[in-house]
Amino acid sequence: MLETLADGVLQIRLNRPERMNALGFETSQRLHETLQSAIASDARVLLIRGTGKAFCAGADLKERRGMDAAQRAAHNAAINVFIQALANAPLPTIAVINGAALGGGCEVALACDMRLAANDAMIGLTETRIGAIPGAGATQRLPRQIGTALALEIMLTGEPITAARAAEIGLLNAAVPGELLDEKAHALAAVVASRSPLGLQEIKRLVYAGFDLPLREGLQREREGLLRVLASNDYVEGLAAFAERRPPKFTGA
Repeated sequence: MLETLADGVLQIRLNRPERMNALGFETSQRLHETLQSAIASDARVLLIRGTGKAFCAGADLKERRGMDAAQRAAHNAAINVFIQALANAPLPTIAVINGAALGGGCEVALACDMRLAANDAMIGLTETRIGAIPGAGATQRLPRQIGTALALEIMLTGEPITAARAAEIGLLNAAVPGELLDEKAHALAAVVASRSPLGLQEIKRLVYAGFDLPLREGLQREREGLLRVLASNDYVEGLAAFAERRPPKFTGA
């Protein structure tokens, strides 16, 4: 479900509370379609949030139990298509973790650029409990986020951690009281949405591309990106707004 929260701010709401927002095959396909609609809009920031008590319990294991091996692979592929598209989204994304984020639910959150969670949320990659492994990006994204040893501890034990611990190790931007979660997330989104869309997308592109580049090449790409921004209408508007002591009106051009 796609919701408009404010000018330039959209939210995808996972809406299967009776199944803790688990990712079934059709659910994953619909989420991918909804994500594409959000990307095609004029939104500047996208939030992902769960309905009910959970953010997302991961793959729908009740649905998967009745599948054969080929169907299980197709189910996992559908989840991967959605999560990879979320990771590749050009606009900034924020996971609003209102409750348990387990397995594939944790991987949805990892695919976002920023993560806020309620204090009582539990976060983990529980696949080893049922003889599986994370299969939607966590083995690659989690070590890059928090380091190898901590990532391996979380994945090998399969034990969820508290939001406080997740914030302490850098998995979350912040853990906040549940009643303040939406307020904090919307405030963060509003600040980001007020910035130049061109600059936001350039920063995101440079940061993620830089993971796979030598420092020298990453710095060269940063300089090239800066030149594109300095030649933009948004930068002209930003300079004018600064001189005139008013908020800038960015257009993304």
